[in-house]
Amino acid sequence: MRVLFVTAEADPFVKTGGLGEVAGSLPVALQKQGVDVRVIMPKYSRISEKLKCEIKHITHFQVPLAWRKQYCGLEEATYEGIQYYFIDNEYYFKRTGIYGDYDEAEQYTFFCRSVLESLTHLPGFKPNIIHCNDWHTAMIPFMLKEFYGREPLGYDIKTVFTIHNLKYQGIFTKDVLGNILGLGDEFFTSETLEFHGAVNFMKAALLYADQITTVSPTYAKEIQSPYYGEKLEGLLKKRSETLIGILNGIDYEKYDPQTDTYIFVPYQASSREKDANKKQLQSLMGLPVRGDIPLLGIVSRLVDQKGLDLLAHVLEEILDQDIQMVVLGSGEQKYEEMFRFFAAKYPEKLAINIMFSDELAHKIYAGADIFLMPSLFEPCGIAQMIAMRYGTVPVVRETGGLRDTVIPFNENTEQGNGFSFPNYNAHELLFTVQSAVRLFKEKPSVWDRIKENACQSNFSWNRSALTYIELYQSVLSTAL
Repeated sequence: MRVLFVTAEADPFVKTGGLGEVAGSLPVALQKQGVDVRVIMPKYSRISEKLKCEIKHITHFQVPLAWRKQYCGLEEATYEGIQYYFIDNEYYFKRTGIYGDYDEAEQYTFFCRSVLESLTHLPGFKPNIIHCNDWHTAMIPFMLKEFYGREPLGYDIKTVFTIHNLKYQGIFTKDVLGNILGLGDEFFTSETLEFHGAVNFMKAALLYADQITTVSPTYAKEIQSPYYGEKLEGLLKKRSETLIGILNGIDYEKYDPQTDTYIFVPYQASSREKDANKKQLQSLMGLPVRGDIPLLGIVSRLVDQKGLDLLAHVLEEILDQDIQMVVLGSGEQKYEEMFRFFAAKYPEKLAINIMFSDELAHKIYAGADIFLMPSLFEPCGIAQMIAMRYGTVPVVRETGGLRDTVIPFNENTEQGNGFSFPNYNAHELLFTVQSAVRLFKEKPSVWDRIKENACQSNFSWNRSALTYIELYQSVLSTAL
């Protein structure tokens, strides 16, 4: 089985969030199960010079893009046993940022077309499955069938498309249809790419991919409803027989408290040595060093999706308790200012870093007692799984992958690995945090049991990788 994994980002080359994390670890897990998997992505200028030195030129060719032809360099590197290919074009990818430029439609249309054009140039490798991820790659299933369907290239290749976050769909004005995609008005209908008067890239993949996946079973069900469906629920429901949710995993070698070089003191997640990380984190963040109170951690983009509007309503009530909180992240100005205000008001209780640091994130996972993740929606979520790997107990809202991974603790049965609340309600969040804080203070032996349960939860990629392989085999067995 030969799989070409197409992504806009992959750790360690470029990572801005969960997609980069997945693309850096799932292919490794698939390869360990015997899949010949290669990763292809843009060659961004922000790739570190150390990694760029390992990237070698294979060939170059012209890529058709509507009325224009553009240069495409195809390059390769091997990292930790995985073969990576890079699409090189400085006009599109030599930029300070990754996403959000004015010409994203052209940028990622070029990327999609270049991936397909590169298939005849990959030395000794022709995939039988192309696994596409999120809207940046969503035109590939469409192009494969519409542009290459009558050519040998497109005869026996199947496509899998994974939705990592349905909120981001690649929606552009109608002129993209002819000027960028090179398509006529016959593709601007409700049955094709038209979407409320615009062109929707993700819709193309949902129509044309042989198989659709998303990153948790609950999210796969949620997005078929109007509340979560982002106006695509009808199409997703129509294709429900080819839609499956496969839970993401985490890299157990990267996130291992016994070997993690970012944390203060290596430890077994359920051991008392975790307390040393808590004390050093408190000291680093300028908080009083106290082991008798719970330290709450947040590592997040500071945006509405992450439940920050809920937290805004009850943050002062949370801080009025005998607790401490550390926050790492950046995002919307209103939330950055909110945390700055309360950090100034409660300097011995709240410490913030309005930035992102992978090293500090690891220190928070290892040093916190409770991890807050009250998301409005969460396709999968990785942070709660990492937190549990480090023996940090999550408090989450029951949505998407949070519902699939965090089992509410039952004191009678001693089952469960965290705390959760069902409704998107600020006082339910407050009540759940208060319950966790009370248990931490009043019943340390019970708290130790929750930590143990969290540590024993299995979120490695192995199980998910086997599910993907079964899916690939099913797709390949389907008659053309």
